[in-house]
Amino acid sequence: MSADTRQEQPVSDLGQIDESAFSGLAERHRRELHVHCYRMLGSFEDAEDTVQETFLRAWRRRETYQGRSTFRAWLYRIATNACLDLLAKSRPEPATGGEVLWLQPYPDRLLDELPASDTDDPETAAVARETIELAYLVAVQHLAPRPRAVLILRDVVGWPAKDVAELLGDSVNSVNSALQRARAGLREHLPAERQDWSGDTEDAGTRELVRRYADACVATDIAAIAALLRDDVRCSMPPTPGLYVGRDTVVNDWIESGFEGMQRLRTVLTSVNRQPAVAVYLWREREGAYLPLTIDVLRVTGGAITEIVTFHDDRFPRLGLPECLPADGTE
Repeated sequence: MSADTRQEQPVSDLGQIDESAFSGLAERHRRELHVHCYRMLGSFEDAEDTVQETFLRAWRRRETYQGRSTFRAWLYRIATNACLDLLAKSRPEPATGGEVLWLQPYPDRLLDELPASDTDDPETAAVARETIELAYLVAVQHLAPRPRAVLILRDVVGWPAKDVAELLGDSVNSVNSALQRARAGLREHLPAERQDWSGDTEDAGTRELVRRYADACVATDIAAIAALLRDDVRCSMPPTPGLYVGRDTVVNDWIESGFEGMQRLRTVLTSVNRQPAVAVYLWREREGAYLPLTIDVLRVTGGAITEIVTFHDDRFPRLGLPECLPADGTE
């Protein structure tokens, strides 16, 4: 799907540099390593911890780097192994049932920090966007850790099979077989009609749909929201268990949760994981301001909302959203 065409000169005499110089080399790759770990783990915070562990391991093992690969590729090897170690310790079993309770959103403003590819190939850009969307993250978390690593390294990072085999201590044939199984498993868990997704936040139709959704949320008009949903819409709120499928099921859950009784809501339109999102704020009389409530990340297909992943207010700071909205409507 993707090929990594960026060039980097191998670093020599890594064992002779001091910690400050080493840190300077490593920090250049922090964001892309963080995104790589995020794809492996599905959790923003776990990815942060794993990148820190990666840098620590790299510093301690710096004398083992012999320049046979780029410094960047060497860090990717360490990061992948750190992810596999964390998964073996904390998540020995992959996700099941179509939901990922540890899923966390990734702010677009940080994705903008990723280094630009040396190629203008539209396919490369499409792969980068599609493999950071929440549906992909959910699907890939249903794969066992090693096939997951094979899939991400081969199809996203663009490594050849022999390099992946060397990292995992497997044969090239084993890696190719694992890749075929992982691709089949991914297709099984990805929503249908992916080619029809229109999550581009710059698309005029998507912008209008999201605006209508936000207006309906402020009005707590469930009928208006329901009119924007596809019949087979899916709704979840990690880390709260529960996957609701179908317009009627989703609407009934909102009614039972008391959404219609909420008053004085405001919204901020944003984007998360390269998808449109609506941050909802609730008026708090004691604070005299609108405070974070939830953020809905939307998947749009064929002019209708086909998935809503809702995150709690604790995600707002990470996403760079305002801590509050004042009563007069200015920030």
